[in-house]
Amino acid sequence: MMGLGYIGLPTAALISSRGLQVTGVDIREEVVETINQGKIHIVEPDLDGLVHHVVNKGYLKAATTPVEADVYLIAVPTPFKGDHVPDTSYVASAAKNIIPTLKNGALVILESTSPVGTTEKLQELIFEERPELRGSIYIAYCPERVLPGNILHELKHNDRAIGGIDEASTQKAISFYKHFVVGELHPTNAKTAEMVKLVENASRDNQIAFANELSMICDKAGINVWQMIALANKHPRVNILNPGTGVGGHCIAVDPWFIVSEFPEESQVIRKAREVNNYKTEWALEKVKNAALQFKVDKGRDAVIACMGLAFKPDIDDLRESPALSLTENLERDNFAVLRVEPNIESDEKMQLYAIPEAIEKADIIVFLVAHNEFKNLNIPSGKIVIDFVGLKK
Repeated sequence: MMGLGYIGLPTAALISSRGLQVTGVDIREEVVETINQGKIHIVEPDLDGLVHHVVNKGYLKAATTPVEADVYLIAVPTPFKGDHVPDTSYVASAAKNIIPTLKNGALVILESTSPVGTTEKLQELIFEERPELRGSIYIAYCPERVLPGNILHELKHNDRAIGGIDEASTQKAISFYKHFVVGELHPTNAKTAEMVKLVENASRDNQIAFANELSMICDKAGINVWQMIALANKHPRVNILNPGTGVGGHCIAVDPWFIVSEFPEESQVIRKAREVNNYKTEWALEKVKNAALQFKVDKGRDAVIACMGLAFKPDIDDLRESPALSLTENLERDNFAVLRVEPNIESDEKMQLYAIPEAIEKADIIVFLVAHNEFKNLNIPSGKIVIDFVGLKK
């Protein structure tokens, strides 16, 4: 397993729980050391116990370099560079690291979200350095489709689209996933599987953009957007999502740009949804700034702002592409007094975090940026200004 992050580690743990020998590879030595102690470096329900069990049983071990194996899974980051151009350098680096260890009959599976055609480029990269392997190894693409906070269950139960570079590779990959996936395995080709992953997240992005656009319209019209959406959803064929501070995470906030980058003329709606969701964070930032500036006019002093939630979605510790974190950092950059609150992170050497009671006591303005369970039913003292972007105070 190349990559031991939010997808790689749970996948490696689940596979090894079936009695298969798994070596997880990560370039971060501290991550490797943590896992080899039977501990985890991320927050995910039930993962700590599973990792502890499979490490103690000897089924899972971590290393900084790959070993010879029958199956190789690549689950490394695929961010984008300037102007939202996909960066597949991590995939290429992982591939180059495993190439010397490949043997006849090996199966290489790319799970990282990737632009269409990446699996074919992976094939070219392998055969360029090891031409003797042509026709004797299997290469496939199989994207994950999991929800942070419920990863182990969804890795096992969700359907998967599996696309090989040829039919033999597709069937080989399906046989492997049957070891630990009880959801249905749908065969296709590599390019289709790559597009399926991108389209799934672009679809979600469009739905969220509609909700976020409604929230800004309703704010201008003086309408409670939460009540309005709840009533609209009484229609049997309407299911509007809840608006938020924006869209974050390494999937929905990133993947649509992969389509836009490759098909700029054709992806008009996909691009617009991305722009709407990014703008929602800017809009929310201005709302908070205006409240703080009005407080200073009224009270004659700077407001203390509690930013409630930094993760990209409720009840996780993942800060990747988080609109809540972006908003918080922008406030600090503009010299507003900010208290950072993230109950899913115990401590962080890079930032000071405040407990919920302390933040509420000290703050003049309480801004709910993420709908964490810990924020529900809080007793907010009178006199505090509350700004709720996530519907906790409907």
